[in-house]
Amino acid sequence: MAATLRTPTDRVCERCGRTERWDDEIESWIVNKEPGEIYCIHEWDINGSFAPIES
Repeated sequence: MAATLRTPTDRVCERCGRTERWDDEIESWIVNKEPGEIYCIHEWDINGSFAPIES
């Protein structure tokens, strides 16, 4: 049985609140609404709770 690799579809910057979603069509992240702080060095909400390997 092969494992399936999952990828995140949404992310949030913990500093400025910017939210983005993954667009499969253009294979890139898209800003949902407000761009947040344009000079922010974004710190995405990657905390270890997302499991990329699905068995």
